[in-house]
Amino acid sequence: MKQRSRTRLTGRRLGRPAAGALLGLALLAVPQSALAAPAPAGASAPAARAEDGLDDPAKKDIAMQLVSSAENSSLDWRAQYPYIEDIGDGRGYTAGIIGFCSGTGDMLELVERHAQEEPDRVLAPYLPALRAVNGTDSHEGLGPAFEADWAKAAGEESFQRAQDAERDRVYFDPAVAQGKSDQVGTLGQFIYYDAIVMHGPGEGGTSFGGIRARALDQAAPPSEGGDETAWLHAFLDARVWAMKQEEAHSDTSRVDTAQRRFLDAGNLALNTPLDWQVYGDSYHID
Repeated sequence: MKQRSRTRLTGRRLGRPAAGALLGLALLAVPQSALAAPAPAGASAPAARAEDGLDDPAKKDIAMQLVSSAENSSLDWRAQYPYIEDIGDGRGYTAGIIGFCSGTGDMLELVERHAQEEPDRVLAPYLPALRAVNGTDSHEGLGPAFEADWAKAAGEESFQRAQDAERDRVYFDPAVAQGKSDQVGTLGQFIYYDAIVMHGPGEGGTSFGGIRARALDQAAPPSEGGDETAWLHAFLDARVWAMKQEEAHSDTSRVDTAQRRFLDAGNLALNTPLDWQVYGDSYHID
């Protein structure tokens, strides 16, 4: 957990719009199979074909593990549903599998979604307080009781499904859709996903759209006749620039010794086995 509080979220939402804005993309249709609920603990992910995109269930699980290695110092991303703390970044509480924040709107949208589907669940009474603190780092109306109830709710499959669905709607699906539109493969789609997780959707200079725009000044994606590897290097260069705009992101190892390593190896399909380092820690997926 050592890096969660500083690289996980301190810059992810800079300049981000409302979570539902979704980059202004004309999203491609995403197969329902990509939105399947997580496999039970201990279950092995199905084998993926080399030509599958990141929305193949096996590759999607790899993506979740890769992001979790950077954001949670663990490959066990499913263990993060009950996580909640104020990491002191001015965004209130950070919680759950993708770092939903009480000060940035996505936690509110998650709890609203869950309350619509399960109106009698434990977090529904906190909706007025979540609306009141949105845009601030305040805990008013939340506090230890909310923390305990978040962890309690996270033990329910319905809330886990809600977290999965909101992660997909705001972050995963738009990243994969843009990757397919740019005609990049599985690795490229993952590179986009990791960027949107940290920097958030939007068109600001350090948001996902701004990073992509900066890359376009240096290279063209395959959809515009560019070389895929050259394009992804340009995107990663722009990503590193965006990370360095905030001191909390000065460690760029999640790019340098993970994503760039896969790209240099020519692993555009993100095939296993995978070996990488983040913040000096080593990880492996068979």
